[in-house]
Amino acid sequence: MNDLTANVGAQERSDSIYFAPLLPWQQTLWSQLTQRVLTQQSLPHALLAAGMQGMGKHAFVWRLVAWLLCREHDTNPLGACGTCESCQWLKSGTHPSLQVLPIVSMPINADSDTLQDKSSSAKDKKATKSTSNSAIKIKVDDIRALQPFIYQGGQGMRICVLDHAEQMTVAAANALLKTLEEPQAQVHLFLISDTPAQLLPTIKSRVQQLALQTIEPAVAIDYVTKVLGHTINREAVSKMAIEQLIQLANGAPLAAVALAQAPWYSKRALWLTTWQALRSGKRSSVAASDYWQKQLSIKEFIQLSERMLLDIKRICLGLSELQTDINLSEALASYQPDDLNLEVFGDSLQQTKVALQQNVQEKFAYDKLMQELACL
Repeated sequence: MNDLTANVGAQERSDSIYFAPLLPWQQTLWSQLTQRVLTQQSLPHALLAAGMQGMGKHAFVWRLVAWLLCREHDTNPLGACGTCESCQWLKSGTHPSLQVLPIVSMPINADSDTLQDKSSSAKDKKATKSTSNSAIKIKVDDIRALQPFIYQGGQGMRICVLDHAEQMTVAAANALLKTLEEPQAQVHLFLISDTPAQLLPTIKSRVQQLALQTIEPAVAIDYVTKVLGHTINREAVSKMAIEQLIQLANGAPLAAVALAQAPWYSKRALWLTTWQALRSGKRSSVAASDYWQKQLSIKEFIQLSERMLLDIKRICLGLSELQTDINLSEALASYQPDDLNLEVFGDSLQQTKVALQQNVQEKFAYDKLMQELACL
């Protein structure tokens, strides 16, 4: 799921996220925070937006940042005005009162044109690699570089956003503690994390977590249904299908929408048919590879295979499948792969991911995966 919801984050990396409509399940929290500001009550010095990907925490933080900095927020409690000088600075990526770590997490900046240029496949690969773990690591020098901005004083409101906060090194986290322990007037820190359990306890104890994780099932269903417009890949979708999407996305509505729109989601039954044909010898791995190369990229096929493998493992453990629309349990009634074969195929998927980062040709990767799938 991580690859899929990471795509959601990449799509949000534009100035529109500052002014996007408020997500339905965030309205109560938004009202609470904005009301505090409008009634001259101070916000907590440091706030943590944490939880799984696909719940809209980035959207909430960037929207709140824009509103706090907006010159007209007193008369626009529902969001930043989008037209004042501050909003124009945000749109251009040059706001003097905003600092972001790592820089690739800023929705838009003065140097982002090359990052978002889709005209070159080479540039696309570089942009993808720039968001790898090494690129988003926050180091002690990064935190130290923020100190002049934080302690300059007399400069009005200043905001620091630390995305992927769990990626701070221990030295960086310890350097940040000084700022958290000595809050400065009109300085706000926003930490964003998909895996808050990886944050140091000393950091978590000094920030206030935003209540963004709880989403009522009915609210999630209504949102996903409205966004998809009752169709998935131009086919009518039932409430049961929407509920399955949300379950597969672990309750995260944005991840559920991205899942429905993923090119591989409509090909799950086809994957099952291919696997059965390969296992029975009715189709060769070479023919299957040639066919699938025309259907999905290797990365998409890996995402599809990982999803199918999860449900196969569930059935082999005696649990019910999560994907009830493709008759997986019926297909496995007469044959179930053993633990060793499941482990081998899972390892092969991971090895292929690594190989692709080393510029292995997709055809070779596809051929190898089909050979492994035939042995599953």
